[in-house]
Amino acid sequence: MYRPGTSIVHRMSAGVKLAIFAALAIGLSAYPHDGWSIGVTLIGTCALFALARLPIHVLAAEVWRLRWLVLVLGAALWIFVSPLAAWLSTARVLSLVLLASLLTITTRMGDLLGVLHRMLLPLRRLGVDADAVSMTISLTITMIPVVASFAGEVRDAQRARGVRLRVRGVVPLLVRTLRHADDVGDALAARGLV
Repeated sequence: MYRPGTSIVHRMSAGVKLAIFAALAIGLSAYPHDGWSIGVTLIGTCALFALARLPIHVLAAEVWRLRWLVLVLGAALWIFVSPLAAWLSTARVLSLVLLASLLTITTRMGDLLGVLHRMLLPLRRLGVDADAVSMTISLTITMIPVVASFAGEVRDAQRARGVRLRVRGVVPLLVRTLRHADDVGDALAARGLV
């Protein structure tokens, strides 16, 4: 997901960005928001995309990718709790995910994994394998856009055939995802990493 750039956000070290992201995530989660403050927070999160000099279509694509999460979460909370709770919780989750997206868009995966690896090294005394944990996090982060692209390809293929989108679309998506996971596992085994 990395997009090269020369903005101040791109030039920050991965460790600093990760620390800022963690602080913002904790603050966003712990602060008791009202309707206005969560709106300001969401606008501020979007402004960080502008600070990173990312085109507006990048932000729009990230929001579009989260549309079902926003709709399902917002509708459920609206119906079962209250409209205010729906707005607060949905905007909070949207802000957190957009911040995480901004981190991955402006930071090379190798740099981010290097920071995570260094953070995990002290845990070796407790039996934590920093290399394995870093590799797992790397594979998890990189699989998200891969599975999203598989879902888009399956959706496009079904539309091209004139098939309505239903639960049946899950089967080809699952097959492609499992086939990709097998390929990744084979590649790791060939390199002696598994």
